[in-house]
Amino acid sequence: MSQSRQPGVPYPRLPLPKTQEDLDAFQQWLGEAIPMVGALGIQSMSQSTAREGGALTWQLALRPNLNDKGTGFGGALTAQTTLQGWCWVTLWLRAQGRAQDVVVAEASQRFLAPVTSDYRIICTPSDPQGPEQLVEKLHTRGKGSIALTQQLYCGDTLCLEASGRYAVLPVG
Repeated sequence: MSQSRQPGVPYPRLPLPKTQEDLDAFQQWLGEAIPMVGALGIQSMSQSTAREGGALTWQLALRPNLNDKGTGFGGALTAQTTLQGWCWVTLWLRAQGRAQDVVVAEASQRFLAPVTSDYRIICTPSDPQGPEQLVEKLHTRGKGSIALTQQLYCGDTLCLEASGRYAVLPVG
């Protein structure tokens, strides 16, 4: 599916999965659809029960995200958490059999400790009822939004906590 990206031209959607999502194929598509993804150091993705709104976990390498101090660059970490939230919603929609566009509506971060080694980011709904509420909004209005939280850990140390609201746009 590799093609050169052009400004103003949407990238083709990845076909909806017939069974469980292939996260390797999704990650490959993501890197083609959003060129900067290849520079973010995402080593792997895993997800627990996407249909029910389980956690999306990324393992990431620190080296491509270093700042001048030899720790994680805040801008890269912010891009990663924002993108991971977008991926969470996109994967959740795909698990529901829905092909709709997702955009970030708002995002914020709290930097709690320096990122000094390879790390993981875990994305979950901010409210356990969030996925259920989003189902209802999509059913009644064809659009909706959900609040998500991302937590970045180096080992057992929480280094960054981010939150965002992601909007699902109506079809058409």
